[in-house]
Amino acid sequence: MKQLERILAEKLLKISAIKLQPEIPFVWASGWNSPIYTDNRKTLSYPEIRNFIKVELTRLIMENFSDAEVVAGVATGAIAQGALVADTMGVPYIYVRSSPKDHGLENLIEGNLKSGQKVVVIEDLISTGGSSLKAVEAIRKAGAEVVGMVAIFTYEFPVAAEHFKKAGVKLLTLSNYSAMLEAAVATNYIKDSDLATLKEWRKSPSTWAPNKPIE
Repeated sequence: MKQLERILAEKLLKISAIKLQPEIPFVWASGWNSPIYTDNRKTLSYPEIRNFIKVELTRLIMENFSDAEVVAGVATGAIAQGALVADTMGVPYIYVRSSPKDHGLENLIEGNLKSGQKVVVIEDLISTGGSSLKAVEAIRKAGAEVVGMVAIFTYEFPVAAEHFKKAGVKLLTLSNYSAMLEAAVATNYIKDSDLATLKEWRKSPSTWAPNKPIE
C-alpha cells in the first residue's frame, strides 16, 4: 500500500503542480537555479485533489494539534486551503500577509485574532522556511500562541529544519521531496539518470548549477 506522501506526490506531478526539468532548470525569484518548480495553487482547480488535501490537512491537525482554536493561512499560497480547513474544522480563520497593507489599517494579519488564542498555521510549500516563520512571528507578536504548522509539501532542505527548530515550531507535511522523487521514477516522469541530478540539487540549492556540455 502506498504511503500518503507518495500518493499526493503522484497527484501533484500529474497536474503539474510540481514540474521537473533537470536539463533545463528554472530560475527562482531568489536567483537560485532549480530543476523543480512547485505551484500548489493549481490543486484548487481540481476538486478531487483539493478535497484530498483539505481532508488530510484537517486530519493532520486533529491528530497532532487538537488544541488549536484558530487556523491561520500564509499568504498567498495557503489562503484558500487554510480557509477550507478552518471551515471543515468549524473554527475561526485568519491569514497572514507577507507585508502590511499600504493603506487603511495597514493590517499584517487579516481577521480577528485574540491574544492568548492557540493557532495552527497552514502553508502550501516549505523551502527555507523564512516566509513561513515570518507569519509565525507576526502571530506571536499579536499575543497568540502558535501550536504548530502543517504544509502540503516540503523540499526537505536541511536549513529549513534548522530554522524551524530554532523558532520552536513543530512542522508536519503531507508530502516531501524524497517521496516525490520516488513517485517521479515510478511513474516514468523522469529518467533514472535524472535522479542523481535532482538529489544533488537538494544538498546545496543555493549554489547548484546545471551541468553544461563540454565544448
